[in-house]
Amino acid sequence: MRTATYFFIFLNLSLAVFEEPAVYPLPFLATSLVEVLCLLVFFGRLMHFAKITCRNVFWKDTKNICIMVAILLSLTDLAIYGALRIYNIKSIRWSRIVRPIFLVNFAESRQIRRAFRSIRNTLPEITYVFLLFMFSLLMFSLMALKLFSERNLQTAEGLPYFRDYLGIVFDLYVLVTTANSPDVMMPAFDFSSWYALFFIAFVIINTYIFMSLFLAVVYNNYKKHLKVISEQVNCD
Repeated sequence: MRTATYFFIFLNLSLAVFEEPAVYPLPFLATSLVEVLCLLVFFGRLMHFAKITCRNVFWKDTKNICIMVAILLSLTDLAIYGALRIYNIKSIRWSRIVRPIFLVNFAESRQIRRAFRSIRNTLPEITYVFLLFMFSLLMFSLMALKLFSERNLQTAEGLPYFRDYLGIVFDLYVLVTTANSPDVMMPAFDFSSWYALFFIAFVIINTYIFMSLFLAVVYNNYKKHLKVISEQVNCD
């Protein structure tokens, strides 16, 4: 039963590759039949839980409620999408976002739920580091706006360079990942090589200090909560 459940969960998640817009498109009838088959298997597995579990315990378990709601939403979306398709009305399969619910909430996915619980417990503790990083990013973006907005600089594509605050925030955010380095600094560097100091300071503070600190906080807190949850499970 566990292997069958994992197989149909994987099959249900894999439908995104074959549904429009798809990498390898298949006819709507084929994908819809496969999805209905998966939902029937999930519903049968849920009814099996209901048969071997006390009624009060079954209905108090939020995992079972989530699975039932996900099945209902998926069938509703499938019916609406199919009806609109008959009348050549373009729509979107919004129920795709609920498919991971089946992966997390079945009893066989205890390890995945443990990982999600650790992530949930870790998020509040990394908020302060994230806020500090965002504050630094916003301040550097404001300085970049003041430094470059009146220089009438242009990028290599002939677009305005660092004249919109939100655009500056996005460019510097991407620069933290070094994805657009050194392209983002070249118009300013061509105007004056001294402007390189601004970007060097930005990279040192945000990429090498804040990102390393952020990663360390995430790792240590996640490891701590995962250990606590594991000890609780072993005690139970």
